[in-house]
Amino acid sequence: MHKAMPEQGRDSEQILSDLDAFKDQDPHYKDGRVWSLVYYLDEDHSDFLKQSYHSYACENGLNPGAFKSLKKIETEVISATADILNGTEEVCGVVTSGGTESCLMAVKTYRDMARDQRGVKNPEMIMPTTAHVAWFKASEYFGVKIRLVPLTRDFTPDLKKLKRLINRNTVMILGSAPEYPHGTIDPIEAMGAIAQKKKIPLHVDACVGGFILPFMAMNGEQIPPWDYRVPGVTSISADIHKYGYAAKGASTITYRNLDYLRYQMFAYENWPGGVFASSALLGTRPGGAYAAAWGVIQYFGKTGYRKLAEDTLSAVNQLKAGIAAMPELEVMGNPQGPLFSYRSVDADVNIYAVGDQMDARGWQVNRNQQPAGLHAMVTAQHLRVVDEYLEDLRSAVAAVKADPSLAQQGGAATYGMMAHVPLRGMVKKKVLEMYSEQYRAGGGELDLAAGAGNDSSLVDRLVTRYVNYKSRKAGS
Repeated sequence: MHKAMPEQGRDSEQILSDLDAFKDQDPHYKDGRVWSLVYYLDEDHSDFLKQSYHSYACENGLNPGAFKSLKKIETEVISATADILNGTEEVCGVVTSGGTESCLMAVKTYRDMARDQRGVKNPEMIMPTTAHVAWFKASEYFGVKIRLVPLTRDFTPDLKKLKRLINRNTVMILGSAPEYPHGTIDPIEAMGAIAQKKKIPLHVDACVGGFILPFMAMNGEQIPPWDYRVPGVTSISADIHKYGYAAKGASTITYRNLDYLRYQMFAYENWPGGVFASSALLGTRPGGAYAAAWGVIQYFGKTGYRKLAEDTLSAVNQLKAGIAAMPELEVMGNPQGPLFSYRSVDADVNIYAVGDQMDARGWQVNRNQQPAGLHAMVTAQHLRVVDEYLEDLRSAVAAVKADPSLAQQGGAATYGMMAHVPLRGMVKKKVLEMYSEQYRAGGGELDLAAGAGNDSSLVDRLVTRYVNYKSRKAGS
């Protein structure tokens, strides 16, 4: 049922109180127990972001000729980004609303460039299976077919197979620094050499790493070259609202030079409202996000970001060491940067059941699939909770090992069964069906696990449908 708009306006203090109350069931990220979605430092920093954002809350970046201050801010943000990405004076770009918009823009740009310069009518892009889901969204939105590169045993893309996937329809190659599922930095130098030889653009998705890997390197961490130092790299996406600790709504996409960026632009000359031009996906572009991004870069500077990177790496290394000391677990691959995943190497320890136990202890832990694992995106804030996390993780592992039935309960059953339903198209269809229910008139709930009353869970429905399908096939 729709909730009607109030007839009369309400007191502002009461409204603000309600907004605070709405958060009661949200993740408690301020105590360092959330391992994704939020990049929080402390209340002083949050207050600074709010003030920076508020100073431009009404300004609109749609027309760079109107609010010239916003264009100045954007130019300085892009210049600072190009600086830490080792770009030349020709590197240019725009501020976007987030990593997804940055990824979408790269696909649109290289599709249009290939169409214009080479007459490509059936565009394809090549990327590792670990590429962020935003690239799959871009494929669907812009009609660019994906050619997936499988991984080697160390979770890096198989470059021999990458070479074989290149054809006349290839409009771009994608690498990540790092990729999200396991925190591995793709072999950008080798990929750049391939891209340069074949004259194919190479985009580096550094939405996660763009504002922390450079500062880890400045602190002496051995990070392989992945930015504009690699000749074949033609563009990079980097989120300021992740490890740049800006307010939400601030990413960047930069290109090696304007010849690439031009293809990102949109213009329409015959609209009755006048000639229209836009530099990225959005029309209205919130000035507050620009101001907060510029403000946070000025606030931290390279020295501040180096300290944040130092604290983050310290937390990562302690967590990895603690996990390595547990014989039942291992870190996946060779993650370099602020995130990693780990899995079970003990048949008696179901990693999803371990995740359930961690959730029960107040941690919000993300799950991986193919292979099954748990995920941690570590920030400087987590340094103070490392010991507590590892203590709970040891207890969680021990609890699961002592009671194998935990693997058949709760989220462990959900994720385990989901991963083994072979009809992935059916999984996609049912996930979309359930997900869309959240947006029916009046709102709804997304239930991935336990159903209420007669309403079965998503996994139950998936498995039931699969069993029925198999029964029909057997009887036909």
